[in-house]
Amino acid sequence: MRPVQPGDMDDLYRICLLTADAGQDATRLYGDPKLPGHIWAAPYALFEPSLAFVAEDSQGVGGYVLAALDTAAFEQRLEQEWWPGLRARYPEPSAEMAADGVSGAERQAVHIIHHPWRSHRDLVQGYPSHMHIDLLPRMQGRGTGRQLIQTLSDALRAQRSRGLHLFVGDRNKRARGFYGHVGFTELPAVDVHIFVLDFTSSP
Repeated sequence: MRPVQPGDMDDLYRICLLTADAGQDATRLYGDPKLPGHIWAAPYALFEPSLAFVAEDSQGVGGYVLAALDTAAFEQRLEQEWWPGLRARYPEPSAEMAADGVSGAERQAVHIIHHPWRSHRDLVQGYPSHMHIDLLPRMQGRGTGRQLIQTLSDALRAQRSRGLHLFVGDRNKRARGFYGHVGFTELPAVDVHIFVLDFTSSP
């Protein structure tokens, strides 16, 4: 485990792509292999480097955990400094994209760039921080994910976060089991799985 370094950016993009299909390799779904990383990896490492950590072995970087301390402020910064450049590069999704064989996943990613998710106020009041974690298969089942989350949790506590949240898609059953196993609580929700950690009590 170590903090993200500037030279890790290509690895973050690569791992994000290789896990972007509900934890599986999404290479076939993206004509532009950087699209997932533009949304779910790169801005965290650039804007919140103190909350970005990688797991590295003899084969190189094989996993990461990335977070934003203040979700509302992070979303505002993305709107000001990150999304405008990507919107200029990736036009709004259109019917022509589907006709040209552009995958639904790629169209959805471009839609997110133009219409990013805004977190619900009640959620971020109790759990202001949020995270993304991805591991390649060779690093799964070895305790690496637990260690990354512990490293991140320690960093968030040090920065006085009250709590952490994340979203998991319905297809990613393995991830949902993992978060429950490492101490997250699932909140009641419709059509989405929301997991949280409360930092207001003792570790």
